[in-house]
Amino acid sequence: MAALQLMAGENALSQIREHGLRPALFDFMLGASGGPKWFVLAGLDRVIMPQFFAGRQKPLDILGSSAGSFRFACYAQRDPLAAINRLADHYSHTVYTDKPDRQEISEKGWALMDHFLGEHGAQEIASNPVVRAHFVVARSKGIIASERTPLQVTGLLASALANRVSRKTLDWFYHRHVFSSSHSTLQLDDPYQLAISQHTLTPENLPKALMASGSIPVVLEGVENIPDAPLGMYRDGGIIDYHFDMALSRPDSPQGLVLYPHFFDQPIPGWFDKSNKKRRPHRQSFERVLKLVPSAQFIASLPYGKIPDRKDFESLDATTRIKYWQTVLSESDRLGEEFMNLVEKQDVAHLIKPIDYCIG
Repeated sequence: MAALQLMAGENALSQIREHGLRPALFDFMLGASGGPKWFVLAGLDRVIMPQFFAGRQKPLDILGSSAGSFRFACYAQRDPLAAINRLADHYSHTVYTDKPDRQEISEKGWALMDHFLGEHGAQEIASNPVVRAHFVVARSKGIIASERTPLQVTGLLASALANRVSRKTLDWFYHRHVFSSSHSTLQLDDPYQLAISQHTLTPENLPKALMASGSIPVVLEGVENIPDAPLGMYRDGGIIDYHFDMALSRPDSPQGLVLYPHFFDQPIPGWFDKSNKKRRPHRQSFERVLKLVPSAQFIASLPYGKIPDRKDFESLDATTRIKYWQTVLSESDRLGEEFMNLVEKQDVAHLIKPIDYCIG
């Protein structure tokens, strides 16, 4: 039974057919939002940077939102494997009271970040000249900037309804900010042309930018006034870029491929598109993407026949949930092993499925 499914856009598939599955083809990575869904990808994270990209000298731009930002903050540290394991261990063992409020959940989030960053993580990430991290954050506008729950909920409902009409309306409610490595020349091509502001990632603003990238509205407290960015309330980057719909490039790498480990075979552009099945990403955004996705058979073999999600905090007691999540983290190593076996064999093009769910 294959645990790993490979999917590629037309350009990516063509390059892999010609050159094989070689690290030098990839100049970019994407990291999706999704909270504990990430656990199913931990085995891939444990091999991608430490093994697949081992000894890399060519720049690698990695763009994440929410959980993807936390993962990539590990990738850009001096010892990415140790950082990934710290993140997975601490997050999977997090326990809340029976009815946690935003303050409690936020405090646990800050503690998680402090743990996997350690004493020198922020400096290592900001100064890394090769693995260049980029964290997506959404600055809230109007009543969504309020920490009062009724106002926040009202604003979220309004933006969700507007988004059903057009994704472009997200500009009315949020402004996309990307905190980027000072070494990078990353360019983002959004087919919807949603506004974007980029800021230099520094050791001083990294903790707030990273925490804001995962600050889910209503669930967690927003992060106010990130240094080196406009004043305001910043929230989860997945609001705008849940699973992304944009093309990545650099002046020195217009055709570099994008490696995208993902827990779903069909990505969802924005947070509000989870209930909008007609909203699909554009072909141009995925033509240079290779996706690594757990197979349906692999997911069916997991406890409860599914990958973890935030609802597990409510539906399972702490002991049961932690045991389940630890099992997924352990089983996910099969994905990493299978990926590295494919890399060693190189003859993989016939195993790759085309990405055929895009529009445009």
